Amino acid sequence: MSYPDGACGPPQEAAGTPARRLLGVPRQRRRPVASRAPGGAAGERGTAGRATGRAAGRAARREARQAARQAAKQAAAAAKALAAGTLAFVESPVQLLNVLEWAHGEQAAALTVVVLAPHDPMTRGQLRRMAELAREDGFSVRWEEARDGAAAPLRTIGGLTRRLRRAGRVVIGDPFSRYVQLLLTLTRARDLVVVDDGTATMEFIIQLANGERLVRWHRHGGGRGPRDLAFAPFAAAARRRLTPAREGGRRTVGLFTSMPVEAPPGIRVLSNEFAWTRRRFGPPRLTRGTDIVGTSLVETGVVDPDRYLEAVTFLARHHGATRYFAHRRESAAKLHRIATETGLEVVRPDLPLELIARRGPIGKLILSFPSTVVHTLPLALAGTGVGVAVCDIDPAWLTSKASPRAEGFLSGVTGAARGVRRLPMAPAAPRDDVRGGAHGASMAAHGAADRPQPSGTPGSGKERNQS
Repeated sequence: MSYPDGACGPPQEAAGTPARRLLGVPRQRRRPVASRAPGGAAGERGTAGRATGRAAGRAARREARQAARQAAKQAAAAAKALAAGTLAFVESPVQLLNVLEWAHGEQAAALTVVVLAPHDPMTRGQLRRMAELAREDGFSVRWEEARDGAAAPLRTIGGLTRRLRRAGRVVIGDPFSRYVQLLLTLTRARDLVVVDDGTATMEFIIQLANGERLVRWHRHGGGRGPRDLAFAPFAAAARRRLTPAREGGRRTVGLFTSMPVEAPPGIRVLSNEFAWTRRRFGPPRLTRGTDIVGTSLVETGVVDPDRYLEAVTFLARHHGATRYFAHRRESAAKLHRIATETGLEVVRPDLPLELIARRGPIGKLILSFPSTVVHTLPLALAGTGVGVAVCDIDPAWLTSKASPRAEGFLSGVTGAARGVRRLPMAPAAPRDDVRGGAHGASMAAHGAADRPQPSGTPGSGKERNQS
């Protein structure tokens, strides 16, 4: 190949002449001299900026990797818990109801409910009815006669140990129960869930947040008896298991509740809106009357029985109530007095009141003293037109055996209720005119064995209750 001027190669560029750009090769941008100079101010700023940016990028990528690993661990733990199954321990009908509500919300499938059966006949009857509903929903129910003789606890715990070791998740209804506290020391489950056991949940959260011993609010003396001291190591171990692990820990604690509580940091709170109850029952047919909901405050030694009867009588006459829905722990003698002295029809439900009210028929107005139902009934009966009102407990009604915390706790139960109407305290007779103490107890116990037990169902109400 020949080139102009007889040269043997391509012409050379003259000194100082810019090089020709080759076709297809993009032109390179030339940075200012100041930015290229190692010692220039702009160069120093650029180098520092690039170093800072690289450091920030590395930190962000490191945090993202850590978050991804933590999420993967939690997902793996959840999958393992699901595969291992869930074990739920209940001792009351309300606890079993709330376990079913939790299972409905969490779509729990592999659930086994263990009923630690109590002695009380009414409680046992309601538990058997709730167990039927659980089985109808496809859950396994194991009935344990956990209090049937001195050897029953050892037999029950021995039969449950293997299941406890294998369970990936444990659900409990009563963190104050010694039985449950003992079982918690045996489980390896990393996922613990506490469902409501009525208003006791409020006291449980307060004690857990303050690092206090778990003691029921109505117990006088703070649980310092010989049996309490002997059981103290197990109770302390259970409290530690119910305390959430530090951030990033492998143990989780959840709370499924309809109560207005502020849980300590680290506890996952799920709201119980009674979706399962509203889907399964109702809406109810409403009567033109007013219903009163009973309480076991007399049976627990908190309220004087005569003062309580006076308050029920006042509410029945002042609001035109016709039915009295008994608490499962109310004594037959007390209910006989209510029926004979107030004229109210006493109804002993075979299911928790939330289900009875939702199934109907139920009055357009429900009156209650401070108890669980002032928090649960407005949720279960949402959209039905039923009103709920609560009557405060006068401090003068409290017995000498009542816990010093009783007045404040009952006031808090009423004050925290949402969607209810507060009624003034029912007037009571002077203290000297009220039979109390041993005489009142004797009158309540007199003839309890030969009196007919009040009974009834919402469907068998008197004619005046029908709309």
